[in-house]
Amino acid sequence: MFEDSNIVVGLEIGTSKICVVVGEQNAEGAVNIIGLGQSLSSGVRKGEICDTEKVEQEVRAAIFEAEQMADVEIRSVYLGVTGGHIRGFNNRGVHPVVSADREISDDDVQDVIKNAKAINLPAENTVVHAVRQHFFVDGQDGVTNPVGMLGARLEVDMHVIHGHANRLQNAIRLVRATQLEVNEIVFTGIASALALLSSEQKELGALVIDIGGGTTEFVVYSEGVIRHAGVLAVGGDHVSNDLAFGLKVPLSRAQKLKHEYGSALITEAAKGQTISITNELGLTLKTVNLEHLQRIMSLRLEELFEIIAHELEKAGLTDYLRAGVFLCGGGSRVPAIAKLAERVFQMNVTHGHAGSMSGITAALDQPEFAAAIGLVKYGSLKNRRRERRGGLGGTLGSIKNMFGSFLQRS
Repeated sequence: MFEDSNIVVGLEIGTSKICVVVGEQNAEGAVNIIGLGQSLSSGVRKGEICDTEKVEQEVRAAIFEAEQMADVEIRSVYLGVTGGHIRGFNNRGVHPVVSADREISDDDVQDVIKNAKAINLPAENTVVHAVRQHFFVDGQDGVTNPVGMLGARLEVDMHVIHGHANRLQNAIRLVRATQLEVNEIVFTGIASALALLSSEQKELGALVIDIGGGTTEFVVYSEGVIRHAGVLAVGGDHVSNDLAFGLKVPLSRAQKLKHEYGSALITEAAKGQTISITNELGLTLKTVNLEHLQRIMSLRLEELFEIIAHELEKAGLTDYLRAGVFLCGGGSRVPAIAKLAERVFQMNVTHGHAGSMSGITAALDQPEFAAAIGLVKYGSLKNRRRERRGGLGGTLGSIKNMFGSFLQRS
């Protein structure tokens, strides 16, 4: 194995699985996926670590598998974070231009961005991302780069994503205990959107929904920038729990029924049909109504989409999603889920694919790997920006500055 400065690694510690994706960045900045490692996750609940010892072992196993496939030695990772404590909101910063000639400088831009980040968060919370949207110069909106313009008042809109500092640090400390460095933490919703959306789709307006085992992340892009982001502490595991309760079967059996007979919409074939549940000897223990099973799943998933749709309606973003809705995550594998989402959102819904990268098809074509692939893309974009700045921004990705990192327009 060898170390290569062009290697970028994404690590997602999910509720259902631990996933590691290794990418190799060429001189032109293109990324090729060369390694994939995964292990079942048993110490994570709703996207957050609840058994450090178990998760550490599982991370080591996934890292080892990825190293073997890629034939590299992994030293550092971009770490995906999620959880019900993570929130996103828009904030505006204001800065008076005080130079004699009123020409806006780089320092003025940095000051207005700093003011936009200076928000009253709960004492225990910290900023994960502060995403620049657009500048305003003396009331003129839609300014993407105000440097060199004349003005007396500079403003900037930013989308701020923040979370509970200690709960974020739990994941960082665990990874560092495996002798790996954390380049930066990244909200997994942003990572998924980076993996799936093209520049054109970001400009048109798109909603990305990543349905995991214990959480569902969603991110809205419009006019090329992030407009809204959020996390729901609901995922595929909750569908399984609903089935176990509604059908009065053990959770393990409910999960098997979900995978074998589940659907987001009630199928014609399910009406009047029953499923026989047998024991190890083949004896029938009980029968389950297939239509009832699919109705339980449909209601839970419909509620999930309706919550997101309500969030977007409150934010006034529903009419800006001209590219439609993109689904990913293991939970998006449920049959007919795109049709159900189309019924709720009243727009085109598709399963997203990581089309901007090349490499291992097994990773690129699987919806549950979108976040980890996006983490690699995030890291590659950071590397390219550092190269353009001649290495001056090298410390931006360090663990010391990971809170409050500035995710520029991409």
